[in-house]
Amino acid sequence: MKPDASTVPVAAAHTRAGDFSALAKPRLNMLVVVSAVAGYVMAGGNAHDVWRLLWMVIGTALVAGGASAFNQVIERESDTLMARTRMRPMPDGRVTSRDALAFASVLTLGGLIVLAAGANLLSAAVAFVTLASYAAVYTPLKKRSSFATVVGAIPGALPPVIGWAAAENGLSRGSWVLFGIVFLWQLPHFLAIAWIYRDDYARAGFLMLPVIEPDGRSTARQAIIYAAALVPVSLAPTLVGMTGTLYFIGAFILGLAFVALAVRFGMTRTVVDARRLFFGSIIYLPLLWMLMIGNRV
Repeated sequence: MKPDASTVPVAAAHTRAGDFSALAKPRLNMLVVVSAVAGYVMAGGNAHDVWRLLWMVIGTALVAGGASAFNQVIERESDTLMARTRMRPMPDGRVTSRDALAFASVLTLGGLIVLAAGANLLSAAVAFVTLASYAAVYTPLKKRSSFATVVGAIPGALPPVIGWAAAENGLSRGSWVLFGIVFLWQLPHFLAIAWIYRDDYARAGFLMLPVIEPDGRSTARQAIIYAAALVPVSLAPTLVGMTGTLYFIGAFILGLAFVALAVRFGMTRTVVDARRLFFGSIIYLPLLWMLMIGNRV
């Protein structure tokens, strides 16, 4: 299958600042920051402590940007083989790997310092675990096993835990409820992406599930299973006393809609329905955070 028009990079004017910004992926990491803020608020973080919240946001954003840059350094050769990534700064030769590595290191170190000094050491420690598991475990595992998708969901689910740690200076039951929600949410999200770009991943040697099982049955089945598992876990905030009835009803409706998108994808296994599942996932999580924060007890 040839890549569709949306996967083919378009030549554009590049600036040095823009290239380094592309390494940090600020737009992609916006949801990471939002999730950290949700964790902070749900932990009962003092909304009037503007500086603590601000430092938490800045520190989380810096570490997330550093993790994205480290990922691109590690995968720079693979990125040259994929249509959707070959125009990134390093594959296109606009940024050297040495400069990118220095940039990633500065962002990460700065973010950890900001979290430690502006919030607390625990939030910095969780952020470090997030970075290490993402860059040192998940990224290299992508070329060894399709299980990397599940492993990658662990660091991806830690941002709300960073926010919780920043607010509470501890990790109580609620932080792990939020972790569970984001962990399960990511899997249909990632599987949809993997199906859309399966040819790209195959060319780069990434052993994503759609690459090793091209008929898509396992991909679809797992997307449905994880989306279905998300429904009861997403209701847990009410069951443990974090939110009220309004959240419970809203989360249940959102969960059913998410499952419906996964089932539709499972029935057709088309790129169109994979995109619907992907876009549905990026709408689902912010709406869930809004419901949760708006109806917290």
